[in-house]
Amino acid sequence: MSGPVRDVAVIGAGPAGLAVALMLARQGRRVVIHERFEAARPVGAGFMLQPTGLDVLDRLGLGRGIEAVGAPISRLFGRDARRGRVVLDVRYDALSQTSGALGVHRAAIFQTLHDACMAEAVDMVTGWDAVAAHDGRLTARDGRVSARFDLVVDASGARSAVAADLAASGPLRRRRDLAWGALWTTTPWPGAPFDPAALEQVYRAADRMIGVLPCGTAPGLDMPLATFFWSLKPADYEAWRAAGLDRWKAEVLGLWPQVAPVLDAITDPEALTLARYGHHTLDRPAAPRLAVIGDAAHSTSPQLGQGVNMALLDAQALAHALVQHVDLDAALGAYVAARRLHVRLYQALSLAFTPFYQADGRFLPWVRDHVLGRVARLPFADRLLAATVGGLLLDPRPHR
Repeated sequence: MSGPVRDVAVIGAGPAGLAVALMLARQGRRVVIHERFEAARPVGAGFMLQPTGLDVLDRLGLGRGIEAVGAPISRLFGRDARRGRVVLDVRYDALSQTSGALGVHRAAIFQTLHDACMAEAVDMVTGWDAVAAHDGRLTARDGRVSARFDLVVDASGARSAVAADLAASGPLRRRRDLAWGALWTTTPWPGAPFDPAALEQVYRAADRMIGVLPCGTAPGLDMPLATFFWSLKPADYEAWRAAGLDRWKAEVLGLWPQVAPVLDAITDPEALTLARYGHHTLDRPAAPRLAVIGDAAHSTSPQLGQGVNMALLDAQALAHALVQHVDLDAALGAYVAARRLHVRLYQALSLAFTPFYQADGRFLPWVRDHVLGRVARLPFADRLLAATVGGLLLDPRPHR
């Protein structure tokens, strides 16, 4: 048996960490966020808030604020670079219960959640790089040990040292570093002919993928933005840099000439951030006085755009479990049970879909274009695709 939770340490000031800190602070708990950077800040470009993630923010009273700075997304579609054939077309209006997704810059959601946390008197400790959590105490990389907390929540991301330490005791399915990653950056919105309400992608087989996502605006900027990404193997990154921007831009334009205004805004390779993807799932994202949420608990490729959304759902499930169960052990068990099926399903789907969009060879892209494309046109397939991308299979949202 364990007692009630009064003092909570949260590791990481990303969307998952800020969201769970806000939820627990509003429950009357004392919350301290431990952030490894000297100043808490957003990391990364834009992403899609799916109906699941939007629902979590709406329940926090932050929905309207984030919608004001985001870009409504009604459609995802992708074309073959050679023939222009549409091989992916997902429309959220196939679902009657949702209005769609939202393209959001990470700086915007960070500011929204950070401000809400400060309004609830959440404490922030920076320069604390946590590498382990045992019996409610955090150990930093420099050897410091924290005071004891009733609960530690690890929200420090896919490369979490705390989750890796926990996994040493056995609750980690084998981690796999994926061969493909991507270069990401933010640019001004290019305008026509791009659809301001769609994520657009162009493919050459599965070894080249280009995407443009409208992502609203960011704090301090009075202009619409786009997130641009280019599929790349991390192993090829140094060769990409050595080849130079001009050669790369020529390749991109050869596949998608309309993207020229986006490329014009990229004048330095440092503006493009390399994202490395890996797949892992903690079998039990909890231990005594410890809960693991978000990418620290389960990470994969971003093909279904679920990362931040799954993290927000984890935060919500953990906060709900702590209200339903005064005993911490019971609450952690309820959190694990609440998220197990949904996480397992989307981990499997993301891993299965990835090779059709990021892989060598020609067979899987052929299947994607000629078989899956036809299956997608069958009756009810549009609803299934929209529900899948929206994170709504095994709908995890609690009833209002």
